[in-house]
Amino acid sequence: MPHERIESILMGELKRLEAEGRRKGKETVVTRALLASGSRGPRVLIEGEGEKPFLRMNSNGYLGLSLRPEIVAAEHDGVRSFGTGPGAVRFISGTWGPHLELERALAAFHGRPAAMLFSSAYATVMGMLPPLITADTAVISDELNHNCIINAIRLARPRERYVYRHLDLTELEARLREAAGACKRAIIVTDGIFSMRGDHAPLAEIDAIARKHDAAFPENVLLVVDDSHGVGAFGATGRGTEEHTGVTADVLVGTLGKAFGVNGGYVVASNAVIDYLRETAALYIYSNPISPGEAVAAAKAVALVDSAVGRDLLKHLSATARRFRDGLTRLRLETIPGDHPIVPLVLGDTPRTAALVRHLREHGVLATGLAFPVVPRGSEEIRFQICADHTAADIDDVLRILGEFKR
Repeated sequence: MPHERIESILMGELKRLEAEGRRKGKETVVTRALLASGSRGPRVLIEGEGEKPFLRMNSNGYLGLSLRPEIVAAEHDGVRSFGTGPGAVRFISGTWGPHLELERALAAFHGRPAAMLFSSAYATVMGMLPPLITADTAVISDELNHNCIINAIRLARPRERYVYRHLDLTELEARLREAAGACKRAIIVTDGIFSMRGDHAPLAEIDAIARKHDAAFPENVLLVVDDSHGVGAFGATGRGTEEHTGVTADVLVGTLGKAFGVNGGYVVASNAVIDYLRETAALYIYSNPISPGEAVAAAKAVALVDSAVGRDLLKHLSATARRFRDGLTRLRLETIPGDHPIVPLVLGDTPRTAALVRHLREHGVLATGLAFPVVPRGSEEIRFQICADHTAADIDDVLRILGEFKR
């Protein structure tokens, strides 16, 4: 059956997105990963670029674990033992031993009683937040929280929804005080590391505000933190923003698909919260889990991070990110101060941002440009992401290429 009318409407929407600068367009296709060689870290080959190697400066794999032989071998062993997929959702017959072992490892890693796996971190937030939000709940959210938090709140339809200015704790407290008379429960939800900027939430101060006002809510004030960019990449032992700030959130979301180098998402919390979510989180109940092989690889990655090898990787990651930040400062290029391996280069101009992304690609470097309306006008940036498998030579090459563009 022909669909000319609807297809015409959809094409019009695509043209509108393109005119507004919001169309992502053709995806870059990686055809092969090349292992580190000599003074150079790993590279990738890209469809349409022949044998030209590219350095990824836009990868979330902060510790470089996806190419480490022991992680690859663990997944191979898992696949040989359990097959390539779980074959069912978990409450039917899709719960395999490696899933339980990984959940126990994640709970121990974060010092929590229990953990629960999802297919991704996005699915984790979308799955766990709506069941915790009732018709008598107020949700208070930082304006720069990830899209998954925004959509989860929309799906849940809380009684009151407040969005406070980024890191404005005075406004956060005012919104919490305002909600006290109308709502039985309050949930403060924030990213741990904000993915566009690399800055972190001041969890100690937020937790103090939550405790201060907890008695005003019959069903408590909960602090929920999505630290997908923090866990495994931030803190001396990779415990993320909680470790950096010395605070334990009531509910913590993490991912296996960034620093741990595998796939999937998870939530850690009390036994009561996790047991409740297993019965109510639709994206857990009705979606297949990650494969058993992925669970074996992820458990190996968690163990590696929680070892002397992992601590050495984290030290190298921190030093490499600092080397890049210091290099940007020497070039008199604007960045946002911080300790996380997300290092934004603020250009404040959409055409210049696009031009620099092209310049980097022409010189074998992949980086992500963020322009209006993805970020506010005047805040256009390139988000560089440093990884532990980047070498000093890699960083110096990128700084040289940036210097050439500036000249």
